[in-house]
Amino acid sequence: MSHAGYVLAGGLSSRMGCDKALLPFRGGPLVESVACAVALAAGSAVLVGHPRLYQHLGYPAIPDLYPGAGPLGAILTALHHTSADWNPVAACDMPELSAKFLRLLINAAAAGRSAGDALVPIGPSGRPEPLCAVYHRRSLPVLERALRRGVRSVRAALEDLRATFVSVPELTPFQNVNTPEDWAGYAPK
Repeated sequence: MSHAGYVLAGGLSSRMGCDKALLPFRGGPLVESVACAVALAAGSAVLVGHPRLYQHLGYPAIPDLYPGAGPLGAILTALHHTSADWNPVAACDMPELSAKFLRLLINAAAAGRSAGDALVPIGPSGRPEPLCAVYHRRSLPVLERALRRGVRSVRAALEDLRATFVSVPELTPFQNVNTPEDWAGYAPK
C-alpha cells in the first residue's frame, strides 16, 4: 500500500504575526523539522504553500490550489497532487510531531484499521485533530463537495467523510503553536 506525506505550510499566521513555518527551531525553520518527521514516516514530504518561500529547504513545494480556503484547501491540494493511497498530512506548526507517531497512524490506516477515507486522532480534549491525520485519496471528492458547499472547517468537513477516529491520550504529538505565547516554550533562548 503506497503513501506520500504532505506538510501544510501556506497559512497566514495572523495570530503569530510572522510566518510560523519559518520560525527558527532546532537549527532550521520549524517547517523543516515537521517535514523531516513526515518524510521519515512516509518516505516523502511535499510542502503545500508558496514554493518560492520554501524552495531552499530541499523539499518539493506545491502552490495551494485553493488560496484563501484554509487548511481544507491545502489538504485538497495534497489529495489532487498525490498518486498514493494513504497520505499523512501535518500542519507546519507542530514542533513535537515525530516520525514514530506518524508511522503509527500510517500503519494503522494501511493495515485496515481505517475502513473509511481517513484516520484521524482524537486528542485529550476529545476533539479530532484533522491537521495531523492520514487521508486516503478517495476522500478527495467528498472533501471537495464540502468546500463547494462553503465549509471551511476541516473538522466540519470530516462529518461527510467516512473517518476512523483513534484516541490519543497525549497532546504532545499534535500540539501546535499559533501565538507568540504558544511559541515561547519552543523559541531558541
